[in-house]
Amino acid sequence: MIDLTSPMWNSPNRNPRRAGRSSFLILLGVITCSVAPVFAAGQYPLTLTLDAQAKKGVSTIASQVTIHVDRLMEESRRVRVTDALEHGGYANFVNVLRTIPTVGTVAIPSRSVDLRYAREQEDGKGRRLILVADQPLFFLPGSAKDRTGYVLTIVELRFDAQGGVTGRMAGAARVKPTSEGGVTLDDYAEVPIQLTGHVN
Repeated sequence: MIDLTSPMWNSPNRNPRRAGRSSFLILLGVITCSVAPVFAAGQYPLTLTLDAQAKKGVSTIASQVTIHVDRLMEESRRVRVTDALEHGGYANFVNVLRTIPTVGTVAIPSRSVDLRYAREQEDGKGRRLILVADQPLFFLPGSAKDRTGYVLTIVELRFDAQGGVTGRMAGAARVKPTSEGGVTLDDYAEVPIQLTGHVN
């Protein structure tokens, strides 16, 4: 806060007009900075109940997914797991991820898995939240694809300014590194599920 009663504003050697103009410009700068758009981080703990839908052949699968995030992961732990992925590969990433404390859960009516990776970023369109669990949440019935190595659950959510939530979830997947020091979906054993909902 600027103190307009400070001696620097009342010095007899100062030109009153210049002093007034300077104080106005500084105050204007402070006001401008205070109203400039900034990245609005989400509030945690966060609980979402989202509609989930997937198409497999001629069938449509519909359900609900409940996501609870206690907190985002610590930056030092994010660096640990992403370094493991970049320098040691996917299997090393999984091993290190399983040593990280849980930060939440993702659940369908029949099963729940623990989240260990939770990172939020701004992407120019709003908030983007990436969540990774160290176990697969589901395999759809009748899948012919080899399930070997698809041991993670990946959730990617986007939040708009009105509180709307959209995203996708892969219930049995692999990850790959991103250029921004994060992780993203690489491959999946099952078709990704589309998620929609609203922040409660």
